[in-house]
Amino acid sequence: MAVDGHSMFYAQQKVGWFFDPSRLLELARRDPGVELDGAFWYAGLKDPSDQRAFRDALTSLGFTVRTRPLRELGTGGRQNADGDQRQYVRANLEVEMVIDLLAVAPRCQELWLLSGSRDLDRLVEVLRVQGVRIVLISTEAMVARELRNAADSFVELSTLRGELEKADARQQPVFQRMGPN
Repeated sequence: MAVDGHSMFYAQQKVGWFFDPSRLLELARRDPGVELDGAFWYAGLKDPSDQRAFRDALTSLGFTVRTRPLRELGTGGRQNADGDQRQYVRANLEVEMVIDLLAVAPRCQELWLLSGSRDLDRLVEVLRVQGVRIVLISTEAMVARELRNAADSFVELSTLRGELEKADARQQPVFQRMGPN
């Protein structure tokens, strides 16, 4: 399993809920006879202390966490519709993903890839040639067509809400506003 943290952060915002990484691991292990050989989480960081508690929690769950510092990329003088020059921020973790997934491929029959990045379509093609079945999990609105076409199957993240949503997000509020009577 490989989770592109940046891509999934925005995909979860798009669907309106956040998934619990521990529930993701439970879902992956649910089928009898399935052995989870590795779980990777890739995240860009503003600074070395960024998301420290979250990264520690992922590690304690069994994820191998790979990080890189975020880099601001210039706009090349382009302006958006509001006349602002926009800065783009990237961590470029695709190389780490490629290295890790090619390393575990000989031991895998199936790989769950949670990403939408078109930069991974060639990796998916190579893994499939090696006999690895690729299950791509993302949102329709945020997945690159090339990546989706390269995968064996696509699972819309929103269809997994009942199985993956964070428990605290599923609880009813303790206090609810009462309307006028």
